[in-house]
Amino acid sequence: MADIKSRVHTPTWVSEFRAFIMRGNVVDLAVGVIVGAAFTGIVNSLVKDVFNPLIGLLIGGIDFSNLFVTLKGPHLATLAEAQKAGAVTINIGLFLNTVIQFLITALVIFWVVKALTRLHVREEAAPAEPPPPTKTEVLLEQIRDELAARKV
Repeated sequence: MADIKSRVHTPTWVSEFRAFIMRGNVVDLAVGVIVGAAFTGIVNSLVKDVFNPLIGLLIGGIDFSNLFVTLKGPHLATLAEAQKAGAVTINIGLFLNTVIQFLITALVIFWVVKALTRLHVREEAAPAEPPPPTKTEVLLEQIRDELAARKV
């Protein structure tokens, strides 16, 4: 049994992959992707349910989700009706929703990273005690003191 185990060769890429996965940056990235995916639902709701109605109200009551151009097929009042009828449409409103969602997500990520960076800088900027002098500094102090004692 031990003889069979010693003959099985594990490819080198397996150990390299294992080392890659276990690096801190990869784990942090995976956590970020999972949190980002969960955050997408919040941003989608914020854009669809809060910002789009406000922006639509400001520009005359336009509902972005129903802003579309019919290329082929019947010209109907809503995108859902046009799609149900099989019309070919350019969905400008849905694209605008996606752009707004992206901008909001980017803005939130910017502020989170900025806050974390400030917190990290504050932690680094407050050392508990000054570091002890290096050997070179101690030697230079001794030389200075010896030269000062000779001049007296």
